[in-house]
Amino acid sequence: MPISARNSIAVGFDALRANPLRTLLSTLGVVMGVGAMVSVLSMGDGVEAFARQQIEQTTDLLGVSIEPTVNANIDGQFVRRPDIIRFRRADVEGLLEAVDGEVKHALITQGGVLVELDGAPRGFGVTGTLASEFRWSGAELIAGRAFTDADTAVVVLNERAAGVVARDSLAPAKAVGATLLMNGNPHTVIGVVRGGSGAVAPLAALVPVDDAERALPGVRAPTMVVTAEGIEVVDRIRAEVEAWMAARFGAAWKDRATVRTNQARVKQVASGMLIFKLLMGAITGVSLLVGGIGIMNVLLAAVAERTREIGIRKATGARDRDILAQFLSESVAITSAGATVGVVLGLGIAFLTAAIMRAQTKAPVEAAVTPTTILVAAGLSVLIGVGFGLYPALRASRLSPIDAIRHE
Repeated sequence: MPISARNSIAVGFDALRANPLRTLLSTLGVVMGVGAMVSVLSMGDGVEAFARQQIEQTTDLLGVSIEPTVNANIDGQFVRRPDIIRFRRADVEGLLEAVDGEVKHALITQGGVLVELDGAPRGFGVTGTLASEFRWSGAELIAGRAFTDADTAVVVLNERAAGVVARDSLAPAKAVGATLLMNGNPHTVIGVVRGGSGAVAPLAALVPVDDAERALPGVRAPTMVVTAEGIEVVDRIRAEVEAWMAARFGAAWKDRATVRTNQARVKQVASGMLIFKLLMGAITGVSLLVGGIGIMNVLLAAVAERTREIGIRKATGARDRDILAQFLSESVAITSAGATVGVVLGLGIAFLTAAIMRAQTKAPVEAAVTPTTILVAAGLSVLIGVGFGLYPALRASRLSPIDAIRHE
């Protein structure tokens, strides 16, 4: 009576335990291959997380801006539009309700203005923005206070501008309380900041966006900006912004405003990260192939050594598929054991490498352990076991019982 596949698998594991040294040596290739794969994937995920953090903090790749169209081309002449869109805080609130998820937001208008200091005009870069700018931009308040959306005729200076106003670059806080004449209107200095996206001009001043027309010459049309949480959702955010614009200003809104993103650069960054992972995976995959070839050689040697055993089993009722299952189970067992050790080894190498990188570069790079990495390691171990164990298993299953029994 044919024996069951369960018995075939049990016999296969008994054969592995009978040759522990050969089993150990055959797993080394898989251990090194899976270890290399896991360490590269873990470090790749960690470096990707670090890169994304830097992108969010230092670039505008995640931003979606809505810029009102100020001029129109009429009969070949650019003239100022009579229906310029002027966004207000209520528009920002409406847009935030239409966008799925929490996003950073801003309402910005910028320009330059001359400020008289000691009888000499100085050029200040003025940014009209919402009070939330201080929370999103990373600006550090070093003196005074930030303005609120309800404030008027107030200004917050960057550190250098405050030093000029205070006539003391070492004590910029002295500028708090001073009055600046901007566009003919007095503005009281209420705070001093260090850093932040709105204070990048050499002499920078931040004012409430609704008060920007008093501080800047000419009529200003503020730009709305929302910042996505990640590169992958920029396209979705843009689509939601365009849908809101159509609902708010009608089907002809594209003639009155432009929605801009750095989509080309966003796609380049996403493609670069994917290529990096695929390249590293391909390189470490070579190690797995070498390990698989080693397993095939060991199993072929096992088939040659156990030819008589195979003949006896087939003569007593074992089917071809029972023999096939026995040798495939041996192969998968070897690769699974090697993969388990390889995962532990790979994670250890990844965390050690991350620690060395932090010590040498001061960059906050951490190795990332994700379920995907573990699943990839497990899947590869089974795939290598079945793929490279199939030929020896087929060779064993196709042996003639009579010839196998007579084999010396």
